[in-house]
Amino acid sequence: MLNINTFGFMLKKLVLEIENLSIAFGNKNKRVEVIHDISFTVSENEIIGIVGESGSGKSVTSLAIAGLLPRHSSQLKGSIRFENTELLELSSKEFQKIRGKEIAMIFQEPMSALNPSLTCGFQVSEIIRHHLGYSVSEAKKETLKLFSRVRLPRPKELYGRYPHQISGGQMQRVMIAMAIACKPKLLIADEPTTALDVTVQKEILQLLKDLQKETGMSLLFISHDLSLVSEIADKVLVMYQGNIVEQGSVLQIFKTPHHSYTRALLAARPVLDKRLLKLPTIASLEDKTFKPKEVTPAQRALRHKRLYTSTPLLEVKNVEKEYYSSAGLFTPKKVTKAVNDVSFSVFEGETLGLVGESGCGKSTLGKAILLLDKATAGNIKYRGKELGRLSKAEIRNLRKEIQLIFQDPFASLNPRLTIGQAILEPMKVHQIGSGRQEREKKVRELLIRVGLDESYFNRYPHELSGGQRQRVGIARTIALAPKLVICDESVSALDISVQAQVLNLLNELKEDFGFTYIFISHDLAVVKYMSDQLMVMNAGKIEEIGDADEIYANPARDYTKKLIDAIPKGI
Repeated sequence: MLNINTFGFMLKKLVLEIENLSIAFGNKNKRVEVIHDISFTVSENEIIGIVGESGSGKSVTSLAIAGLLPRHSSQLKGSIRFENTELLELSSKEFQKIRGKEIAMIFQEPMSALNPSLTCGFQVSEIIRHHLGYSVSEAKKETLKLFSRVRLPRPKELYGRYPHQISGGQMQRVMIAMAIACKPKLLIADEPTTALDVTVQKEILQLLKDLQKETGMSLLFISHDLSLVSEIADKVLVMYQGNIVEQGSVLQIFKTPHHSYTRALLAARPVLDKRLLKLPTIASLEDKTFKPKEVTPAQRALRHKRLYTSTPLLEVKNVEKEYYSSAGLFTPKKVTKAVNDVSFSVFEGETLGLVGESGCGKSTLGKAILLLDKATAGNIKYRGKELGRLSKAEIRNLRKEIQLIFQDPFASLNPRLTIGQAILEPMKVHQIGSGRQEREKKVRELLIRVGLDESYFNRYPHELSGGQRQRVGIARTIALAPKLVICDESVSALDISVQAQVLNLLNELKEDFGFTYIFISHDLAVVKYMSDQLMVMNAGKIEEIGDADEIYANPARDYTKKLIDAIPKGI
């Protein structure tokens, strides 16, 4: 029997209808289909979540809806109806009347989407003037209202600022203000919280929910994180390799997922209430015999006893790092302490997790340890030697012993060098191997060890996916056989399933090569899974430090509790 709520839901007006949509790229001679015959609907005042990893077709689908795919190199078949208007039949000029006004979009990377040469206020007011015909003063007044509505601090001040002068979370709020400026009937949010701090992520998510309730617009929320989608969506579509493999209510997808890929997405994210020996992946879940093993408290206690009875590999004492802002002729320089009186030790074979929001000093501390940005005060000892007193020859050797895995592997790889050349280069600098032939053999072995194969030796970075590039970054790091590896947000931008593979790989390499890690991230769930000891930083200071499991179970500080509460829990 249908209840009133069910009947009301069925009567909701359809805002968007996608039927048998296929999308291909290329010319007539070589055309590759990336979206295969998908169908779904979005009702009035409804939030639909689309999940799937990079390359699954989420963003391509959203760009097709917004009419942003290049017409000369893309071919669309099927139907996209918006309020009974067939969008595939509209000309570019006709689409311009709808895009931004009726259908708006929040892009994944606000720094790329916002114009760096125009102020934030001008970019939002320009949309209002174009679509609503407001005067300059009226548009500015409306923009300031929107800035307040999306909870931007000091709206008048931010109106005149350029994108690079504000934080990532603030840029995303500017994008949201721009998207809702004309009260659209459909808002597409494409990975709007990727790589943001968990606390900022939670704020953006709540903001979108509040705006959706307030305006009654429909929302298409795209993400690779099922737990995140569960906190905002009414219905979920799961995409994999250009197909919709599963769709249903949030409750159905989370409680009784049918497809193995959906189960993998749910299982691959580290959880806070238990510690697994290995994270499940798509490949492992397809193996019916695979059962995730938990690390027992006794095993943890034994490992801690073994670790912390030795001499520290790295000792950081009372380290500070100050930056000076430029000032006027008669104005004293403003001093900012990015790192403020930080002390801790790292033991050989240990993983120290370093967690905190953007700007807390995590990366600055990592740079000080690597001598990339010298500390203002305090001292850092590696194997008992103070880094500030090392000779040039000793510093050169230190570069080999302490390595860094970067956050963005694409930016850290030279686009002109093949993968093989990129890994060979540091080996040659540090004279590892007796000659090129021996080094090339070692590189091919390393590629296999990190889950790639020898064919990648002659490929270029742009030919690889994000997860593959991160594996190359790891191969380049371990090629030098370092003792201490600093992982600076090295999995923050990866898909959940790829992230699980990389985290498992890092742990395997740690066991095989005896690495010691400092694992930096803003994601407490990931840090807890990786770490023996956990250090929480806030505003340049250590909030608390201790056993990772103990800190999660009994956080001593309100800031740590806030980080834990902000983690998407799912259903």
